[in-house]
Amino acid sequence: MNAIPHRVDLSVKPEVTAFFDAPTNTISYVVKDPASHACAVVDSVMDIDYAAGRITYDSADAIIAHIRDRGLTLEWLIETHVHADHLSAAPYIQGRLGGKIGIGEQITVVQEVFGKVFNEGTEFRRDGSQFDRLFKDGDTYGIGSLQAFALHTPGHTPACMTHVIGDAAFVGDTLFMPDGGSARADFPGGDARTLFRSMRRILELPPQTRLFMCHDYGPNGREIRWESTVAEERAHNIHVHDGMTEDDFVAMREARDKTLGMPRLILPSLQVNMRAGALPPAEPNGRVFLKLPVNAL
Repeated sequence: MNAIPHRVDLSVKPEVTAFFDAPTNTISYVVKDPASHACAVVDSVMDIDYAAGRITYDSADAIIAHIRDRGLTLEWLIETHVHADHLSAAPYIQGRLGGKIGIGEQITVVQEVFGKVFNEGTEFRRDGSQFDRLFKDGDTYGIGSLQAFALHTPGHTPACMTHVIGDAAFVGDTLFMPDGGSARADFPGGDARTLFRSMRRILELPPQTRLFMCHDYGPNGREIRWESTVAEERAHNIHVHDGMTEDDFVAMREARDKTLGMPRLILPSLQVNMRAGALPPAEPNGRVFLKLPVNAL
């Protein structure tokens, strides 16, 4: 895997506000440029009552209120990957505040796989055009005066990207808090060996780099946390600390993944998130449906 393509500027410290969604254990972020009113949203959540088939927007509305109350300008809505455990609220927020929706260019691989799983037909575009920007490894972009860059960190999914913004890196599901270890690598296109190399790539960032997680599950009953550092992860991460070998990690990760069930919201999440957070098109009767493929995953 390539070296880090850009120097991390530890002197630039974006203001990061976290929003924890308890039903999905997801952390969304508003990332503000300290020198302007520009901001980005990372990994937003759209609420769903799965049993009732009801979509609501309380989580997204809290982010919108935060941005409006502070007079901020939303420039980017970043998806670190195609989430399998929550639905993205990116288009809902975009419709109220503007901004561009971005994801890794390997979204096309995910769309190809799950377009077939859900029998989406030829009308479903598999070229990533539902998103405003497809990031390649090393791509840069701005949030006001902040300079950000994207690292391709696959293994959990093919499209996983870590976004480095000043002294902060938003790692998605590639890495967890030190006592949480790492995410699973058994989804289609996932790979434990690739995941290990991606995590080690993140841990090549400067030791003081702040790392922000997309999920936390409070292992052993501790309070929910979402911020760590490269130094803390290298010293204490139970799955990828310094000294852990690639082969040992792969053996552990693959054995562990065999014991895990599918995420509760995987089927609606994938159908929505591969569309950049949009719901599927309405049927002729005007209603929207999410599919339940049988024995497909």
